[in-house]
Amino acid sequence: MAQEHEDTILSEVLSASIGGAVSASILYPLEVLKTRIQADGDDGDGDGDEGTAKEEGSSKKSVGMVEYARRLYEKEGLQVYVNGIETSAFQSSMEKAFYFFAYTALKNVHATLRHLLTSSNSSNASSSPMSASTNLLLGCLAEWAHLPVTMPIDCLTTAIQTSQKQNAFKLMLSILKEGNMYKGIQAYYVLCFKPALQYTVFEQVKAFLLKSRKHKVLSAAESFALGMVARTIATVAVFPFVRAKVVMQTQKKKASSSTTDGDNGDNDGNKPVSVMTVLRDVYKSKGIPGLYQGLGPELTRGVFSAALMLMIKEQLNGGIKTLLYGPPSTNASSIRK
Repeated sequence: MAQEHEDTILSEVLSASIGGAVSASILYPLEVLKTRIQADGDDGDGDGDEGTAKEEGSSKKSVGMVEYARRLYEKEGLQVYVNGIETSAFQSSMEKAFYFFAYTALKNVHATLRHLLTSSNSSNASSSPMSASTNLLLGCLAEWAHLPVTMPIDCLTTAIQTSQKQNAFKLMLSILKEGNMYKGIQAYYVLCFKPALQYTVFEQVKAFLLKSRKHKVLSAAESFALGMVARTIATVAVFPFVRAKVVMQTQKKKASSSTTDGDNGDNDGNKPVSVMTVLRDVYKSKGIPGLYQGLGPELTRGVFSAALMLMIKEQLNGGIKTLLYGPPSTNASSIRK
């Protein structure tokens, strides 16, 4: 039956990884900008890249995102917006590939178990859509599946973006030496809900929209718009933890570059600072606005990145399945959950 080629693991992984790499590359300058804004000015003094961080930290309080970007360009040139682009594209590609591998595998296992447990009305059970809560749970589990591989790449990308000494190899050696490849991973106890929430909103609304259609595929414009809405909801919901993760990763970098400091979170590898401690400290010094510092560029980049990735993925998925398994025998075979 052609329907067995819906949502195959290989087609999902290939389309998602290509979509992730392309969207991350196109929007990389915004990625740099949002990381700089989230990391700047947390201790009041400009650790790491002293003059720059201090100046940027003060400028971002008084100017908008566009002006901040212009000043960053004046100080560090065009290369600040392209250094590390290949690392970011690789990270995004791996993250999406692992996520959709785990997510599709879990969905298939769930569908099989549901079919076995409701064998009396197996046709109804197999055709009924997955509930939002189940989708959210599977999404959270899938998010944890890629972290062992992508978290060290994420740390390296953040280090490249926030350092003026853009030697990726030296930065990687420094991270490995400190043993801080997974610093900030505690934030993922909450951050795992971000992609889970994003893809749950996308999948549930998509299923609703396609229910009454003959051709069960979203258009490029629909995928793009729905991806934007889903990412906005997910980002706003968990943003303080995104901010905390970046702060923790840059504290690690700062600790290594200014070994004179004996502060709090700078007990190097011995005693990691907790996410709640970081959030409490940011809240104490800057209040609620501090927790949402960098939300503008995060939303701009994240929303367009998710919309682009999901649009590319949706458009590639059908073509990849046709290449891998041959043309569908009926229109119904285009249906994807």
